[in-house]
Amino acid sequence: MAVTTEVFDVVVLGAGAAGLMCAATAGYSSRRVLVLEKSNKPGKKILMSGGGRCNFTHLHTQQNHYISANPAFCISALKRYTPQDFLELAERHGVEWTEKTPGQLFCVDSSRPILDLLLTECEWAGVELRTKQEVSAVNKQANGFALTVNGKSIMAESLVVATGGLSIPTLGGSPFGYQLAEQFGHTVLPTRAGLVPVTLQPELRDSLAALAGVSANVLVKTEQHAFNEPLLITHRGLSGPGILQISSYWQPGETLWVDWSQDQYAQWREALHQQKRQQPHSHWLVFLQQHLSKRLAQWLLAFHQWQEPLQHYSFEKLDQQLSLLCHWPVKPNGTEGYRTAEVTLGGVDTRQVSSRDFESELVPGLYFIGEVLDVTGHLGGHNFQWAWSSGFCAGQKV
Repeated sequence: MAVTTEVFDVVVLGAGAAGLMCAATAGYSSRRVLVLEKSNKPGKKILMSGGGRCNFTHLHTQQNHYISANPAFCISALKRYTPQDFLELAERHGVEWTEKTPGQLFCVDSSRPILDLLLTECEWAGVELRTKQEVSAVNKQANGFALTVNGKSIMAESLVVATGGLSIPTLGGSPFGYQLAEQFGHTVLPTRAGLVPVTLQPELRDSLAALAGVSANVLVKTEQHAFNEPLLITHRGLSGPGILQISSYWQPGETLWVDWSQDQYAQWREALHQQKRQQPHSHWLVFLQQHLSKRLAQWLLAFHQWQEPLQHYSFEKLDQQLSLLCHWPVKPNGTEGYRTAEVTLGGVDTRQVSSRDFESELVPGLYFIGEVLDVTGHLGGHNFQWAWSSGFCAGQKV
């Protein structure tokens, strides 16, 4: 019995943000497009993103918001499809949004409108979407790519890999895209979890456990990078935007530094000295709880055994204590890994991919977009913008 082969102009592997954006763009160019998604529903990571409200872009996205071994790679796509371009698309679909912090745009109620926007665009563009699709083989042929999907044969002139990375395997994270890249001769740079909470050494973790849920605005630093954003204490270690951001730069074995003053050493020093002069019988706690929660202030003072009235400490000693609070060392035990990571660092080496249209420099007709590439954004909507920009640019070419 003859095997029937379905034929499409474009097959997109992955129905996430980048894949759906690419599919809709290609469909509007009169290409016959098929999107294959291995899970039972499209856009699962979209729905859970941003605490369920989808931080769908950042108006001030620039090259310096991305980590890559090839830093200039993202520039072309970000210029060709900007945050304002996606915002205009969202507004045409009636997406209600709010600006949480300058530039950070969230859906008002839930992430659903962003997924609905993408699915609607795909429907209008004539894109076919199939879920529960298992791709067991991909082979290059003279006229395109032959795929075996759920035991059936599919042929495509162009193949787009939008399979994402390893983060949150329960929502579909897998190494499939990397394996496919290597099959076709592409280099895959080492991967690791990014935008992820850190775990602590048992002694510090156990000591902090009673403060789980307590947060503070801090400056958190490595030797070369710093983020002035909130820190959250958890039962396992440290999280919150500041920790997630710095985790993408932290390397195992390195020390992180927390500046509880948010780079306000001089102001804190002046106020502390004034308190010692005017209220010598007062304690550190009176000062610290003006800036930190009382529970956190009490813990820090107990941890360092600074329980005496200020008159017991010389000005020089107070300066030493304050310097420690402004450069407070934390040596993480590790991270929570891909289970809770928002992104995957590393991936397909962009030096073998066109920065303009995302086509492979090694295999004509093969494209890589989104998280599968070695381009990782900071927290705050930059990774979504990378999905929109890379998906759009590839969609125009495929």
